[in-house]
Amino acid sequence: MSGRGRLAFCAALATLAAACALLPLVEPAAWLIQAAVLIGVQAGVGAAARRVPLARPLTVLAQALTSLLLLTLVFARSVAPAGFLPVPEVFTHFAALFEQGVQDVGRYAIPAPLTDGIRLMLIGGVLLIGLLVDTVAVTYRSAAPAGLPLLALYSVAAGLSEGGARWLWFLCAAGGYLLLLLAEGRERLSQWGRVFADRTRPGAAPHQPGSVGGAAAAPVRTGRRIGVLALGVSLLVPTALPSLSGGLLDGVGAGGGGVRGQGGGTVSAVNPVVALKNSLDQPQDRTALVYRTDGGDNGENGENGLYLRIVALDRFDGAQWKPSERRIGEIPDQLPAPRGLGPQVRTSTVRTTIQASDAYAQDWLPMPFPADRVRLEGKWRFEPEGRTLVGYDEQTTRGLRYTVESLQVRPTAEQLRNAPDPPPGLEREYTAVPGTLPDVVSRTARQVTRGAENDYERAVRLQDWFADEGGFVYDTEVEAGTGVNAIADFLRQKEGFCVHFSFAMASMARTLGIPARVAVGFTPGTARDDGAMEVGFQDAHAWPELYFEGVGWTRFEPTPTRGSTPPYARPDAPDPDGDSGEVLPDRDGSDEPTVAPSPSQECTAQQKRSDPECGLAAPLPGSGGSEEGPSAAAVAGVGGASLLLLALLLLPMLLRMRRRSRRLRTRPRGTGPEGAEGVLAAWQELLDTGWDYGIVPEDSATPRTAAERLARVGELRPPEAEALQRVALAVEQVLYAPEPQPAPGIARDVQRVRAGLRAAAPRTLRIRALLLPPSTGRLLRAAGHRGRALRARWIRAMRRPRPAE
Repeated sequence: MSGRGRLAFCAALATLAAACALLPLVEPAAWLIQAAVLIGVQAGVGAAARRVPLARPLTVLAQALTSLLLLTLVFARSVAPAGFLPVPEVFTHFAALFEQGVQDVGRYAIPAPLTDGIRLMLIGGVLLIGLLVDTVAVTYRSAAPAGLPLLALYSVAAGLSEGGARWLWFLCAAGGYLLLLLAEGRERLSQWGRVFADRTRPGAAPHQPGSVGGAAAAPVRTGRRIGVLALGVSLLVPTALPSLSGGLLDGVGAGGGGVRGQGGGTVSAVNPVVALKNSLDQPQDRTALVYRTDGGDNGENGENGLYLRIVALDRFDGAQWKPSERRIGEIPDQLPAPRGLGPQVRTSTVRTTIQASDAYAQDWLPMPFPADRVRLEGKWRFEPEGRTLVGYDEQTTRGLRYTVESLQVRPTAEQLRNAPDPPPGLEREYTAVPGTLPDVVSRTARQVTRGAENDYERAVRLQDWFADEGGFVYDTEVEAGTGVNAIADFLRQKEGFCVHFSFAMASMARTLGIPARVAVGFTPGTARDDGAMEVGFQDAHAWPELYFEGVGWTRFEPTPTRGSTPPYARPDAPDPDGDSGEVLPDRDGSDEPTVAPSPSQECTAQQKRSDPECGLAAPLPGSGGSEEGPSAAAVAGVGGASLLLLALLLLPMLLRMRRRSRRLRTRPRGTGPEGAEGVLAAWQELLDTGWDYGIVPEDSATPRTAAERLARVGELRPPEAEALQRVALAVEQVLYAPEPQPAPGIARDVQRVRAGLRAAAPRTLRIRALLLPPSTGRLLRAAGHRGRALRARWIRAMRRPRPAE
C-alpha cells in the first residue's frame, strides 16, 4: 500500500474510532457497521481519484457524489431510479427522514431506538465528518487540522452520552487521531528518505558512516505535540458544552441540573422548559415512576396520589424562570423544618416508596413536598432553600429506588386569609421583578384582583381567572416562548400549557407583592389495579408556589384541565378541620393495611417492576473488629505513621494559612495591602476564600460581578457585603484607573468578608474549608509550573557546551 493509501486508511479509521463515542446513544449498534462500509467506499474513491490523478477539488467532488449515491442506495432506494440515482424525490425523502429523526431525538431517552430518521442522522453525519477528515488530511495533506472535525464528533457524543465508559470512547478517538498524525509524518518522510539520527539527544544511537537509517525524530515529536494539545482540548470541550435537555438529549421530564465541583459545592441554574414540553409532546406516554404511598392529597386528585416535585424555579429575569445558584451540602437524617410552617396548621406524615424506570434519568430527585426524611443510595446532595435533592458525579434517577417521608400540609382558607406579612428578606427576594417586565403583566394582575382584601383572595382570583374565567385554552403545541415579551404574548393569545400558566401567575403574584416561585415535577399519575400509582412522562407539570407566613410555600393550580385544585384554594369547600371527615380524611387513621414485605420475601423481576415495595432490603448491619495487644515496637511504628499521616492531613490547611498570611501582611509602601500589588493579592485571597466555602470562582467575571455573586451565594449580611464591594472597587481602581487611589484597611475588609462567609456556611463546609480548602489546588499547580521551569533550566544548563580546556 502506498503512503497516500495508508494515510487514507488511517483517516477512515480515525473517523470510525471517533464515531464509536456515539454508540451509547442508540440501540442497536448495527448502524456503525453500515457507516464503516460506506466510509470505506468513500475513502477508496478518494484514493483512486488521487492516483489518476484528479485535481484536488475534483477529488473532493467525486467523494461527495459517491457519498450521496451511497446514502440514496441505503435510505431512498424505493424512490430513486435504479435504486441509487439522486432525483428531486430523493431529496424530499431525505428531508422527511431528517425531520423524523429530529422529532425522534426529542422524543426518546438515551439509549434511543434506531429509527430510520436517527440512522440517517448518524450515518450521514459520520460520512460528512469522514469526508472532511479525508479532504484535509489526505487530499490537502494536513493531518493536524483534521482533528477539528474529529473533535466535533467526539465532543457532541461525549456531551450527550451518560455512564462511566466515556474514557473508553475517548481512548478510541485519541488513538485514531494519533494514528492519523503518525501516518502523515511517515508519508511525508517517505518522499525525502530517512533522516539521520539526532546525536544531541541523550541516549541516541551513534551514527554509522554510510548509513541512511535513523529515526525521524523531529517530525514525530512535532506530531506528538500537536496530538497532545488536541487531545487536551478534547478533554476540556465536553465539560464546557451547555446542558442539553429533553428526550434523547436528556431523558428527563423536567430538566437537568448540575453540581459544581467534586462532591458538590453549589448547584447551578438550569432551565427545564424545553424538557418539560418534550415530555408533554411524546406520542406515547412511557412510565417514568411507580410509587406506593400510605397517604394522598386528601381528595384533591380523586385518587390516592401525590404531586412529585423536582425543582423550584425562584429566579426571574423577565425572560425566563430558573433556579438560583445556591450552596448544597450533605443530606441530613431529618430535613430542616419547612420554612414558614407554623404549629397551628394541621399536618400528617406520609410515607412513599418510589421506583424510577430505566428510561427516566435526570439529576433532580422527584419527591412529595415538603419532604421530611429521604432514604436512598447514591451520590446526592441537599439544597435547603428549595428542599430539593440533586445528584453529582453523573448520579441520576435511572432505575433508582428510594423512600420519602413527607408532610401532608392541610391549611384552611381562613388560615391563609389571615396570614401575617412574610419576613422582609424573603419578601424582598421572592417579589422581585425586573424593570424589563411589560407593564401589561402588573396592570392585568391589578384588574383581575380588584376588590380582593388580602393576598389569599388575590391568589385565588388569579388562579380562577387562568383556570376558568379568563378564556384560556390548554395547548401543548404552543411554543414556550422566550424573551421579556413571552408572558405578555401569552396573556394576549390566551393559549399555552402549564409552563405559560405557572410562569404568568407567579409573575403576576410578584407584581402584587405576594412571594412566588414556580415548581416543576409530576402530577399524581394514574392508579393501577394493584394499588400503586404510575407516573408517565406526559404527567410532567409546572405549577406556582406562593408563600404565606404560618403555612409556608403553598401550591396553586392555574392550568385548566391539568392537575387538581387543592381544597384550600377553593374558598367554598368545607373546612377540613370541621365535622366533615369526607373532604380531609385522616390518612394516619386509615383502616387500610400497608404492604410491608418480610426480610425473607423473594421477588421475581416481574414482581419488582409491578410492586416497588417488593423485596425492600433491610438496613445493612454495622461492622466491627477487634485487635490484640500490640508490642512496643508496633506502638512506636503506628504512632510514627499516625504522626506522619496527621502531618499530611494538616498540610493543606498549613499551606493555606501561610498563603493567606503572605497575601495580607504589611509590606513597603506601594506593595503593601493598600498598594497595587497588595490590592490584587487581597482580591485573590478573597476569591480563594469564596472557593474554600463552596463558591467556585469564574475567571471571566469582572470584579464587581464576582463580588455580587460572592455576596449572593455566600449569603453575606449587609456589613460584609459592603466590605466586599470596597475590595472590588479597589481592584477596579488598580486595573483601570490611570492613578489608583490607596486602599487603606483592605486586609481588614478581606478578614471581615471571610468571617461572614464562615458564619453563613454550614458546619460541614466550615470544616472542609479549614482542613481541605479547595483553593490549595492553585498552590499545587504553581508548584508544578515551578518544577517544570527548574527542570527546563537544568536541561539547558546540561546541554550548554563547556569551554575547551
